[in-house]
Amino acid sequence: MYILECADGTYYTGYTTDLERRVSVHNKGKGARYTRGRLPVAIVFSEAYATKSEALRREAEIKRMTRREKRELVEL
Repeated sequence: MYILECADGTYYTGYTTDLERRVSVHNKGKGARYTRGRLPVAIVFSEAYATKSEALRREAEIKRMTRREKRELVEL
């Protein structure tokens, strides 16, 4: 599970099994539609989970957070 900061200062949250590859895909403009118009992106936070379902649960939890809560998480 990861959080990217986009060039416009917004956050994007997702999950992957290969973080470096996924960030590269985002920065090539072939990732999520949200990030395509907000390049470049940079990893600002990541957490590893044993299962996909755990990662997806955490991703959903973070997506429900306010921008302020996300910023606090990133700054830990």
